[in-house]
Amino acid sequence: MNSSRHVSRRLRQRVAVFACLAAVAIGLDQVSKALARIVLADGATHPFLGSLVTLRLLRNPGASLGLGSRATWVISIIAVVACLVIIVLALKTTSMAWTLALSLAFSGAAGNLIDRVAYADGFLNGKVVDFLDYGWSVGNIADIYLTVAGLVIVLLILAEVRFNPVAVARQSDADTTAGEEHGGAAL
Repeated sequence: MNSSRHVSRRLRQRVAVFACLAAVAIGLDQVSKALARIVLADGATHPFLGSLVTLRLLRNPGASLGLGSRATWVISIIAVVACLVIIVLALKTTSMAWTLALSLAFSGAAGNLIDRVAYADGFLNGKVVDFLDYGWSVGNIADIYLTVAGLVIVLLILAEVRFNPVAVARQSDADTTAGEEHGGAAL
């Protein structure tokens, strides 16, 4: 019983961390896009971070690098599904590191999805507000979240950080028990 309370408390902590990080990250993304729409509305460009990045307003109907610009509603549906899958995964993990990475991924997908819904004149066909011009691509803060989340997830996998160590431990215990019941070593 005490163990189930502990698991429940840990789940509440991870949900709270996920929700708080997502709320702050999405808020920062939306505020940055609102400022970009105001400051860069006249087509002006402004140097940012020296010559590395230029601020330039672009409304992107597609995905990264403008891919899929004629299928904006499909990209929107994919984003909705991705957000739902990320939430389910976040509820299933027992790792705080995975929770943080999933929260960033959710924030990026949700931040751009908000644009597709808020600026739509048809079914989920709104354009994402991009304003960080790298010279080879124009993106936004939500895109940075997605990139960082992707890198963190790769690092978590390479570092063998378990997504759900409790389930792995239970499976290992079950394998050991099964092996002992069959008179042999663990399977």
